[in-house]
Amino acid sequence: MLFTPKRNLDRLEANLRAAHAITAKLMSNVMTQACVRFAAHSRAAQARVNRLVDAGAWTDAILALLALELPHWRVRRLVQEDGEWLCTLSKQPQLPLGLDEVSEATHEALPMAILIALVQARCAASPEAASSTAVPAVRPSGGYAVSCDNFT
Repeated sequence: MLFTPKRNLDRLEANLRAAHAITAKLMSNVMTQACVRFAAHSRAAQARVNRLVDAGAWTDAILALLALELPHWRVRRLVQEDGEWLCTLSKQPQLPLGLDEVSEATHEALPMAILIALVQARCAASPEAASSTAVPAVRPSGGYAVSCDNFT
């Protein structure tokens, strides 16, 4: 199977929200359940993420995982308010917030907020979540197209 069903990612997200702190086992669960591209990357890239996890550098490990797993997504905003971190991931950070596709998550711990946002972005990027944006094929018509609107 090339993608993880959304219900599994929803369950994983619920587990992340319930966790108080990040652990190596939790990171391993995310990497096996939500990161379908991780195994396809080079051994060096995988080793870098694994070294960061082993060192307990959770934020760096998650940001490296985000770069490998969802290369089109970027951290748009990290804000701490009232003891909670808000992480916003974005596909096109140069666009106004209302026009951009974003993934937002909150948690008391910064790495957990980024990790939850990564799982949400993975849900948005999964094949079953993507809607068909293909333009239907239309045969070219013979003759000439003329606009008869009065623009004066």
